[in-house]
Parts: sequence; structure tokens; C-alpha cells
Amino acid sequence: MRNYPSKKQRLSVCLEPEVMKALAAHAARRDQSRTLIAEAAIASFLSPDAAERQEAATTKRLDQLDRRMTRMERDVGISVEMLAVFVRFCLTTNLPLPGPAQAAARAQAGERYDAFVAALGRRLAKNPKLRQEISEGIPGDPV
Repeated sequence: MRNYPSKKQRLSVCLEPEVMKALAAHAARRDQSRTLIAEAAIASFLSPDAAERQEAATTKRLDQLDRRMTRMERDVGISVEMLAVFVRFCLTTNLPLPGPAQAAARAQAGERYDAFVAALGRRLAKNPKLRQEISEGIPGDPV
């Protein structure tokens, strides 16, 4: 009976005769024990190979890109909504003013801006969005 180092554990396996012959031949060519060759083969089988590591890295990168695209889509949607509300806000609240009234209109600019931000917030909180309204308004255009 062999003495195995205390850290290693014994494993008994059954191999097909052809696999056992190939193992013995490979061990003889390398001048190594069958145990060492079998252990290296099992370790290699259990560790990720280059293709698996590359696939994992690619998957991780695609996940990052997906998150970035989601954020960009949200940001673009907010920008479109902001522009739509701004145009509507300007068209409905800015009337042509005579010269003396322009100074009073400038004084109200802060209030108008606050009202604009509040209107944008309300618009973003409700549906449908402008892009849905436009799509629904065009006959035959898919949403």
C-alpha cells in the first residue's frame, strides 16, 4: 500500500480499457505516474478554458453596454420630453410685449423657469410620452 501525502485524498475510478491504455501510454511517454496525469486532466477539465474565460468577459462587457444603453435611452427620453414641454411652455406663455413691459417680463423669468421645471416633472411622471403621442397620431406608423 502506498503512502499518500496527508493533504491529498484518494479517489477510485473505473475507466474503459481504451481510456486506461491511453492514460498508461501518455504517462509512459511523459515519464510521469498515471495518478499525476489523471489529476492534471481532471484539474484541466474543471478549470475554465480560454474560450470560457473569453465568453465570460464578453458577457460581462455586454451587460455593461446594456446598462449604459438603458441609461442613454432614459436620458434621451427625458431630453425629448423637456424639449416638448419647453416648446409648449414658450408658445403658450410668451406673448409679444411692448418695450416697457419687457423689464417686468425679465423679472418674472425665475418664476417661469420654476414653472417650467415643475411642468417637466409632471410630464415625465405621466403617460403617454410625446413619442407615443406622435406615433399614435400618424396613421399606419407602428408604435
